[in-house]
Amino acid sequence: MKILIKNGSLWNGETFIRADILTENDIVAKISDKIEQSADFMFNAENKIVSPGLVDLHTHMSGVSPDEFGIHADMSCIPFGVTAAADACGTMGDCSVVNSHLTKGCVFAGVGIGDNSALFEHAEKMLEKYGNCAVGIKLCFDSSQSSVKDITPVAEAVEFARKHNLIVMVHCSNSPVKMFDIVNVLGKGDILTHAYHGGVNSAAEDNFESIREAKRRGVVVDAGLAGYVHTDFEILRHGIECGAIPDTISTDITRWSAYMRGGRYGMTMCMSIMKTLGMSEKDIFKAVTTTPSTVLGKDKQWGCLKEGRCADIAVFAYADNGFDLTDKNENRIYDEKGYRCMLTVVNGQIVYRY
Repeated sequence: MKILIKNGSLWNGETFIRADILTENDIVAKISDKIEQSADFMFNAENKIVSPGLVDLHTHMSGVSPDEFGIHADMSCIPFGVTAAADACGTMGDCSVVNSHLTKGCVFAGVGIGDNSALFEHAEKMLEKYGNCAVGIKLCFDSSQSSVKDITPVAEAVEFARKHNLIVMVHCSNSPVKMFDIVNVLGKGDILTHAYHGGVNSAAEDNFESIREAKRRGVVVDAGLAGYVHTDFEILRHGIECGAIPDTISTDITRWSAYMRGGRYGMTMCMSIMKTLGMSEKDIFKAVTTTPSTVLGKDKQWGCLKEGRCADIAVFAYADNGFDLTDKNENRIYDEKGYRCMLTVVNGQIVYRY
């Protein structure tokens, strides 16, 4: 069908412009100040943001992540304007599972840890099963979940990734070492997720110099909010105030978080949290479109609205869509307003409408 979205503030992946957008079949046919062509469906986006479909860098999909926390990709993505997502566990399934969803996907294969050493045997099997759907490996460098003592598993994961032309995502909550030590092992394109966690070895301990060093090295700083499980809101607030903002905003959504975290948890709530804490709208939309698509090597497919490109589109209102969260350190964040997805289009088809 032809879809015409009019009068919106259009985020094209680089800047906001006032424009109409017309889709035909599965591509963006035209972007212009004023489009008067007929269409099968017209949506008035006055006072709304028209964006490329969002890209969630850190999710947990059922059939890919373990059953105890994997959630159906379309149910956790499409209603929030997310049209592409990466599973950050990858311990089961194969490429056919990822491709069965409306939500476009890719996978980080999970790397285990035993006796303070990275274990790659299962990850290698998953990488083979996922083939082109695999973009990297994920290491849960967390002393509460595995026997980590020092930086050794991270260094081993990075070495493995370089040999296989992959990127590394490191979960750094409850790390046994300083955040600076992790950053110094990672390289350009690798991802530090949960970068604003509370507790020991947090970014606040060095006044965010580790975050600044990560950016200098080309390491991707991912908020990885997880609602409040891996985020300290005061640390996040301070980081934003200091200019140590995240490169990407991701949900780390699971079956336990979608309806249990101070509202309807998803990417729109994560974006709303960032706006309430002072992150600019331009930086927010860059962190959920352009940057994650580039990090995942999908910048020619995802995260951009241009004529001739795939028609993956989401429309957002900043409306009465509040949230109320309290993190583990009793820091509360709430707002009466928040982002709400009004329309999601995948491959030129309407798949969600508020």
